[in-house]
Amino acid sequence: MTEPILSLSAARALHLAAQGLLQPRRRKARREDVLAAIRQMGVLQIDTIHVVARSPYLVLWSRLGDYPQPWLEQALAQGELFEYWAHEACFVPVEDYGLYRHRMLDPEAMGWKYSATWMKERRAEVEAVLEHIRANGPTRSSDFERTDGKAGGWWSWKPEKRSLEVLFTTGQLMISARHNFQRIYDLAERVLPAWHDSQLPPMEDVRRQLVLKAVKAMGCARGAWISDYFRTRPPRLDPEMLVGQGALLRAWVDDWDDPIYVHPDHAGLLESAAAGALASTLTTILSPFDPVVWDRRRALELFDFDYRLECYTPADKRKYGYFTLPILRRGALVGRLDAKAHRRDGVFEVKSLVLEPGARISDRFTRDIAGALQRLANWHACPQVQLQQAAPAAFGPQLQAALDAAGAEKEAAS
Repeated sequence: MTEPILSLSAARALHLAAQGLLQPRRRKARREDVLAAIRQMGVLQIDTIHVVARSPYLVLWSRLGDYPQPWLEQALAQGELFEYWAHEACFVPVEDYGLYRHRMLDPEAMGWKYSATWMKERRAEVEAVLEHIRANGPTRSSDFERTDGKAGGWWSWKPEKRSLEVLFTTGQLMISARHNFQRIYDLAERVLPAWHDSQLPPMEDVRRQLVLKAVKAMGCARGAWISDYFRTRPPRLDPEMLVGQGALLRAWVDDWDDPIYVHPDHAGLLESAAAGALASTLTTILSPFDPVVWDRRRALELFDFDYRLECYTPADKRKYGYFTLPILRRGALVGRLDAKAHRRDGVFEVKSLVLEPGARISDRFTRDIAGALQRLANWHACPQVQLQQAAPAAFGPQLQAALDAAGAEKEAAS
């Protein structure tokens, strides 16, 4: 059987199709679409920065369009999702719990996410936190009063918060719900009473399943991309072995020396991609923690997009801004914007919008970007888009004119 050869643009389209980002949705989102989208991606990464919508909400919006944000918390509270360390901290479909249970049982291999020293030196305090939850039920970190005299902050957790996180990493606690995006912890046996470790799959099966899930979520994957998706540790499964077993398909991309791997469930998409029949027509804004861009190497190799989140970079060393959002336009990553939602004023401020050097500006290109920006702003209940600066500079007035025209058209329609 001849192995398909794809153009780079076709490989991009296959990737976007697998991620639910190939074409605009044809119907309004329903609550069950939230879980379906997370299953399609495999995981939904969690981050709390909210200069615009918090990342998990934005990742879903890029795929679902306008939807009520509480749907995500409802899926968690109803036990359709659980939280754990997957790519990083993620919402994960509950049926995949067994694939991560091995990590909970070997927490010392989790690096900074677990402190053996804390468990050893503060065991009595950790046990006291666990007993508090056992006796009092679901608990937030804020339910414990700070007594060490220190200020709050990411790197200055109160002792009880550190104990909660250690117990979370070991799997003794799970997140039963979130309130105002704050974690609510409870005993694992109360959150997931049907689970028993007798159901634990063999580690060999876990490695196999995570490779297959990663390849399926990416649509097509070079071998070097696979382990990053779920942050799997050595020893890792050779995808060539899975090809030999018929569990993966192998294909090629023009000018790449190594193969790409495709899940058999995407055989039809692969055929369409090889024939040049997958049309990437969606224009949208992505989260910095979207699976499309969270692997810098993959984003560079697949989209020629060199992306780095700069919120942890000192302000004077940032090139693009604090929380830059990639712009996906018809199969290409064409730029990035640094934005802030001023919800009280109804203003969506675009501090900076920078196009990639190869972006070809046309009337349709400008309308596409303006439409995506306006939809994002409307979803934030910030219908007024204020564009501060753009690069190239000439694109700024063109984009502003398109935004003004879109706003006038909407006003006339209402």
